[in-house]
Amino acid sequence: MALDGITLHAITKELKEEIIGGRIDKIYQPEKEELIFIIRNKGKNYKLLLSANANYPRIYLTEENKENPAEPPMFCMLLRKFLQNGRIIDIKQVEFDRIVKIDIETKDELENQTIKTLIIEIMGRHSNIILIDKATQTIIDSIKRVYSDMSKVREVLPGRQYVCPPLQEKLNINNLFLASFKEVLNNYKSKKIEKALIDILQGFSPTLAREVAFRCNVSDRFVESIEDEQIENLYQNIKKIYEDVLSLNLKPCIAFQENEVIDFSCIDLTQYITKTFFPTVNQAACKFFSEKANIVNLQARSSDLRKIINNNLEKLYNKLDKLQQELNEAKNADTFRLYGELITANMHLLKKGMESFKTMNYYTGEEIEIPIDKKYSPSENAQRYFKKYSKLKNANKIIEKQISDTLEEITYLEGQLVNLENCTLPSEIEEIKNELSEQGYIHKQQKKKISRQTLSQPLHVVSSDGFDIYIGKNNTQNDYLTLKFANPNDIWLHTKDIPGSHVIIKTNNKSVPEITLIEAAKLAAKYSKAKNSSNVPVDYTLKKYVKKPSGAKPGFVIYTNQKTLYVNPE
Repeated sequence: MALDGITLHAITKELKEEIIGGRIDKIYQPEKEELIFIIRNKGKNYKLLLSANANYPRIYLTEENKENPAEPPMFCMLLRKFLQNGRIIDIKQVEFDRIVKIDIETKDELENQTIKTLIIEIMGRHSNIILIDKATQTIIDSIKRVYSDMSKVREVLPGRQYVCPPLQEKLNINNLFLASFKEVLNNYKSKKIEKALIDILQGFSPTLAREVAFRCNVSDRFVESIEDEQIENLYQNIKKIYEDVLSLNLKPCIAFQENEVIDFSCIDLTQYITKTFFPTVNQAACKFFSEKANIVNLQARSSDLRKIINNNLEKLYNKLDKLQQELNEAKNADTFRLYGELITANMHLLKKGMESFKTMNYYTGEEIEIPIDKKYSPSENAQRYFKKYSKLKNANKIIEKQISDTLEEITYLEGQLVNLENCTLPSEIEEIKNELSEQGYIHKQQKKKISRQTLSQPLHVVSSDGFDIYIGKNNTQNDYLTLKFANPNDIWLHTKDIPGSHVIIKTNNKSVPEITLIEAAKLAAKYSKAKNSSNVPVDYTLKKYVKKPSGAKPGFVIYTNQKTLYVNPE
């Protein structure tokens, strides 16, 4: 869902209580369209996130730790120049629209007091974060510049006057009366009630509209079929939501479906069964959007790598098919030698221009038909078959080696697709990109040397029995876990003949209970290509029996003394 005006109003009221009077200590821009403000107020540090991301534009207080680029973007540098050490003196929403203005008192180059306004416009793909001078309403700059050929409504450029996006003519809390509500609703008779509420009420999203319709038992009903009593019930429920938001009498929650976040609001979403409630709207928004936005962000970062990997896999699959065909031909090499012998033995019966001839196979006594290329003489046909026999006989071992190498490369790249799915941080995707570059799949780019301290960290969980389990999310982590982190008597797990993560159980030289072993095996299955399968085979052995062959690709190891468990991914 998009962040609606009602929920944004609640977030804004919470922000007023927490950060007005606070001083901006630091400013970061971890993503192209996202900002983090570190604000010091009342002896506490707050992180304010603002995002103009087209999919998930948002504003709220966050606890997230974001990775920042080595070099801050230009807009970030500009904000540091104008706003760092400034004091937040006001935060307000434009009516119930999705526009928030933050006034910041700061000093100019001459040490004179001045007020700058930071505006976040939450409008889908038109979302923006704009810095203006409050006194003159002049735009200083924005996270997205909007030129005249991009918008007929307004330009958003340095030096232009800031013009607020045109507000939609909808009812809000200040003019929401039963008579006016009935009058306006009467113009939407042919629409379903949910769609009508979105069109009529300022700040209402599809989520809120569905919730009101659900509470009033009119879901999916057309307006013309609603009785006066039901319209009054709708009005009372809507009025109650507005009043609760204004008084912060809220029940912020996130709704789940099959363990996946699907919706959130500042009110109790009674239309859903599985929910988690939060103390504040900011906390609910942070949890919801961090999960949703993280998925979108990682998918965007990994999409190019997926294309490269899939293109290479397609070529390898085609190569494997051709090699299999050549191997089948190589296994029939003796047939071509026989053809050459029989043509030579029957040379006196053959004439140029023949396409085939039949003769007796003197090895079996059966009649055999031999293809003849009419472009060549009988003698030349015989020589061609002898050459083909000689070539295929020598090629058999070469082709088998090529097939083995191709299968190994396919396994490696399929493993990289699994690694991309397992990544939870941009740095982990960057490590995969660097690895693919080192392996020659991507044009090599100059990169800084990365120390172990700055590398991404494997996933760490604790088993039911209290044992530490570590899961690699890419080959960099896999190699680190297996070759450097694990001790000889730790247990190493991996899906049998299936691309997936290396999993380590830290034993501390203790006996590992069966429950912990099964839990680790289930994690190995979950973080593998077989994550959607059942009864997945998972090999396990002591780390001392795991070796990396010289010259092997990242993440590739061989192992012995293994046992196999069959588990369902979990």
